[in-house]
Amino acid sequence: MTGVVLVGAGGVGRRHASVLAGLQVAVLAVVDTDLDAAGALATDYGATTFTDTERALDEVDPDAVYVCTPPFARGAAERATLQRGLPLFAEKPLSADLAVAEEIAELAQRAGVVTGTGYHWRCLDTVAHAVELLRTAPPLLANGYWLDKRPPVAWWGRRDGSGGQVVEQLTHVLDLARLLLGEAEEVYAAAAGGNPADPAAVDDATAATVRFRSGAVATFAATSMLGAKAAAGLDVLAPGLRLRLTETWLGVDDGRGERRVEPVDDPRVLVDRAFIGAVRGEPAGVVVPYPEALRTHQLACAIDRSARSRAPERVAP
Repeated sequence: MTGVVLVGAGGVGRRHASVLAGLQVAVLAVVDTDLDAAGALATDYGATTFTDTERALDEVDPDAVYVCTPPFARGAAERATLQRGLPLFAEKPLSADLAVAEEIAELAQRAGVVTGTGYHWRCLDTVAHAVELLRTAPPLLANGYWLDKRPPVAWWGRRDGSGGQVVEQLTHVLDLARLLLGEAEEVYAAAAGGNPADPAAVDDATAATVRFRSGAVATFAATSMLGAKAAAGLDVLAPGLRLRLTETWLGVDDGRGERRVEPVDDPRVLVDRAFIGAVRGEPAGVVVPYPEALRTHQLACAIDRSARSRAPERVAP
């Protein structure tokens, strides 16, 4: 049986543990600085508890490692994994610090190991359907949005903790935009709200305009000031065609009224299935490996920089 070490015992780590159990994957160890959280999750899966990733990797000899820590805590676990030549799955966002994510991407390429990331929206069959529909009608315009409440964890409200809402949440939508419109080259963003006395405080609202190399343009909006999640998705417009993509459905309107299509499978299961399949040597492969996820992360960080600088920012080539 395939065995993994799970770094991070929060809600996302627990979700992966549940999915992995259904894929006949053993959680051999749980690593977290919070011993109570690590112990509770480890007990559920018959795993060993650790506070140090390197010790866990050396003692249990896993086939792969899942890193599900908060964005501010990224880097050390990924380095330890790649230094040992082990396959790495990293949740999104890759880090609150872009330099850390770029370093890990370079280490992953040098190591030549299987990598996967938590951009599970790309696993939706509705997204694959959208890609096919746009092959003969290249998109020219898109509008992305993530309109939500503020998560209750303290670190989320700080840019040095979560990276901000664009980096931590809207990133899923930005990833779809890259898939459907191509690579972005320049962004201009503005932000509102937050705490003017604390530069590290997360903005309450962000709006951005992005120009893509394909010639397409897009706008993106994010807010965390609502009482509950209202909407998250991407509207894409091409000649004679409008697509509306969310995590739970795809709307297709070719001028004869909108029809909705729902995904067949849960993308949160598919993203783990693809990664574990690649670890086991199955041919299907990972949907969004780490270096590909870095491109989305760089776009999100460019939007955040533009909101700070109040000037257009180039996206890293």
